[in-house]
Amino acid sequence: MQTGVLRVLRATAASWWRHKELRRTGQTGQAQRLERETVQRDLGYLKQAASLPNANVICGEGGTFLHLGWTTVSTFAPIERFPLAALAVARGTPFIDIRPISDVITFANLPRVAQDESVDPEPWGPGRSASLTTYIDMVEALGGRIANDPRPRQST
Repeated sequence: MQTGVLRVLRATAASWWRHKELRRTGQTGQAQRLERETVQRDLGYLKQAASLPNANVICGEGGTFLHLGWTTVSTFAPIERFPLAALAVARGTPFIDIRPISDVITFANLPRVAQDESVDPEPWGPGRSASLTTYIDMVEALGGRIANDPRPRQST
């Protein structure tokens, strides 16, 4: 793992209010143990983001979400204030920025991204799922921005 990634994860873990409070009250050993556990957990999330075909990061007005199959890690902050998601995107995880989308009703009716390879043949309606690439097509048509696009490039 790159030292820069570890540095960011360690700084993030050390800045958490609970860990700061433990240090303030003299419980440095417990703070360090919890920080190591946090870094290990976050490293696991980054490894999942790199290995799962449908992993993605979505940022909207409601916050930032790192979708890892059956697991979602989120915060109410934009991606710039969520180091784990920013690291995942920097390492190549697809990023879907839905902040430019103005038609929230249509967006809310989009299918979810399938956690595995099973997708519904007709992906519209509640509880339906679509592949990540199909979902990205739909989001982009509504005005969303895509980074680290996993779709095959088309030659012109």
